[in-house]
Amino acid sequence: MAQSPLVFHIDVNSAFLSWESVYRLTEDPEALDLRTIPSAVGGDAASRHGIVLAKSTPAKKYGVTTGEPLVQALRKCPGLCVVPSRFDVYIHYSTLLMNLLSDYTPDIEKFSIDEAFLDMSSTIHLFGDPWTTANQIRERICRELGFTVNIGIAPNKLLAMMASDFRKPDMCHTLFLDEIPEKMWPLPIRELFFVGRSAQNKLEGIGIHTIGQLAACNVELLKPILGEKYAIQIHDYACGIDPSPVAEREPINKGYGNSTTLSRDVDDLDTAFTVLLSLCETVGARLRADHVICDCVCVEIKDWDFHVQSHQTTLNSPTDSTTVLYENACRLLKEFWDRTPLRLIGVRATKISDDEFSQISLFESEQSKKMKEMEKAVDQIRSKFGTDIIKRASFLKKDSIVDHAASKQKHLSHSALKEDEKGSEGGGSGKVRDYKRGWNETY
Repeated sequence: MAQSPLVFHIDVNSAFLSWESVYRLTEDPEALDLRTIPSAVGGDAASRHGIVLAKSTPAKKYGVTTGEPLVQALRKCPGLCVVPSRFDVYIHYSTLLMNLLSDYTPDIEKFSIDEAFLDMSSTIHLFGDPWTTANQIRERICRELGFTVNIGIAPNKLLAMMASDFRKPDMCHTLFLDEIPEKMWPLPIRELFFVGRSAQNKLEGIGIHTIGQLAACNVELLKPILGEKYAIQIHDYACGIDPSPVAEREPINKGYGNSTTLSRDVDDLDTAFTVLLSLCETVGARLRADHVICDCVCVEIKDWDFHVQSHQTTLNSPTDSTTVLYENACRLLKEFWDRTPLRLIGVRATKISDDEFSQISLFESEQSKKMKEMEKAVDQIRSKFGTDIIKRASFLKKDSIVDHAASKQKHLSHSALKEDEKGSEGGGSGKVRDYKRGWNETY
């Protein structure tokens, strides 16, 4: 049974100023909390140079805005307390935030230093209903990390982002499809993501002032004014359409990984090995698609109490073989797992190199060569006819805990994904801040 899509958008309130305040209070509990006075991060108060990177809620009441010149902000609020930025501190708190969020789902897209999307579709049942869970996350961040966030709850990334931008600070908001007419359509057109000042002026010039009016407009009338692709994109947004997945942004050529949060806790090796096979199918196919090989395999587990462990091993020779990845992953798991029930299992291939420059192993068996050719043939068939055209027999059981190719919608090669999605509705580009990657795989 298909799971209903559910996305959380986490947005730190006045991130740099909040983190600066938490840092100062950590260093000196008696320090003044910058969040309680008119204050701003950025620039040099003495020279009055630079721009406002973040401002407090009291500063906002004076009309101070993020991105404006510091000299202008000081004219609005002569008593503004300005402090310089410390990005090493902000990166530290951003990392703490992302680590906390990983307790709720492995499917996290770090959108910026202070924002993240969480795909909660397959894990929400572990925590409760969406509203309660989002509030638990919000309260936990405040309690453990010392700063506040807004959380948007929606069926896709665009709507989750719109929802998180509703009333601030320290709030949770929903924006489901049936709430769009009431919560989103009355908003000014400038509030729609991806509508800049130029587009706003053009739309208002033809009488479109609200998001609802844009949604109701015939998109064909917009194309001559805005250009075909952009007109379709923002019209889709106005209608709440955004098919782009929450996708981990991993550094190119640093590593290839995939993890899955399990529908039930796993405490036996056979089931865990089945999950590893599904994950290795994914990682191996991605390596082969990019024509790279790995020299190291890492297995990560998270138990029911959110305790994380990982072990890795260096391979005898670099590989892109699903079979080799799987055999090593199974050996690793068997060595370090004490059978505490698991909630998440992950596999990662690292120490990546180009397969064109790999050394030929003198000890490679004929069977190993045939296995490699078989895997490449399977890749080609799946790419042409769809991922589900070929499955291993072990995944044909109806009660299998994982799909034969974990998270295939997010991580499959572009051509295979196109075949899988033939006939599905919603062909729009679906980009929000250009966060839809060219292709994401997991096969």
